[in-house]
Amino acid sequence: MEREALLSIPTCCHIGLQPRRRDRENTMANGGHTIMNGVSSGTGLSREERRRRRRATQKYRTAHATRERVRVEAFNLAFAELRKLLPTLPPDKKLSKIEILRLAICYIAYLNHVLEA
Repeated sequence: MEREALLSIPTCCHIGLQPRRRDRENTMANGGHTIMNGVSSGTGLSREERRRRRRATQKYRTAHATRERVRVEAFNLAFAELRKLLPTLPPDKKLSKIEILRLAICYIAYLNHVLEA
């Protein structure tokens, strides 16, 4: 069940950003090359520079923050489900994520030992 929760985490999604009207007009006036801050993005910018500029937009940052929040919530849910399956004293003891993983490893090793005996 934890694996299903981890697999349901949304992966990177392509976000189609439409240029603003003024940018479209500048593109038309400049022969298909967009000019931003005095630099043409048609052929003068590298792929990395275009990526950096796209990521600098508020719309992109907001969408990225939303995707990250959903990912972290799914991650925390998976840890909570795993935590419920592990025996501890007291049962409601708060454990960190690394403690949950270490306890799960020990518990699996213990169950394996019980099966072999």
